[in-house]
Amino acid sequence: MTPAAAVKETPALVRVIAGALGGRRLVAPRGRATRPTSDRVREALFMALEPLDGLRVVDLYAGSGALGIEALSRGAARVVFVERERAARAALERNLTDLELTDRAVVWRLVLPAGLGRIDPALAEADLVLMDPPYGGGRAAGTLARLGEPGRLRHGARVVVEHHARDVLPERSGALARARERRYGETVVSTYRVAAEGTTAVAPEEGGNEG
Repeated sequence: MTPAAAVKETPALVRVIAGALGGRRLVAPRGRATRPTSDRVREALFMALEPLDGLRVVDLYAGSGALGIEALSRGAARVVFVERERAARAALERNLTDLELTDRAVVWRLVLPAGLGRIDPALAEADLVLMDPPYGGGRAAGTLARLGEPGRLRHGARVVVEHHARDVLPERSGALARARERRYGETVVSTYRVAAEGTTAVAPEEGGNEG
């Protein structure tokens, strides 16, 4: 782990929105490699997901951990964080330490989507997968396709993808069917559910555009 003192914070502050840790500040590395989800989008995203009490969560492309830490603050039991970039991972580990969350979190360094198989046990028991990949390049669709492979996620699990409006995602990706889509300016949040075996769709959730 990179020493906490070596993590350079961004000028823009990131904070936990609500829950037990509401208002606490997070650090994030400088530069464009990490793009924290805005407060507005995070608040809307989690309001749609609640309640989170006791849920097991996987946070892919975790960056400094804002999404997974928000889930922990709102009652999630455990989060598995996946982040490849060293600076982002150092910020994530510092945030978990500062907020005393290390006993409810595991951090993996994996290249996605190729490395998903390394965390198959965590994915198999996950109630919720959060995913905020870099915009462009097809990583959102590619990772979604891997998550939708038969048997990877349990029935009823949700996958939430934050992506740019230009990154068009399919209605169906293997076992995953889109249940909700919400747009916030140029950012889109798509929610998928694992459909029951033998079905082709899931009940849609309320969606729409905002802003």
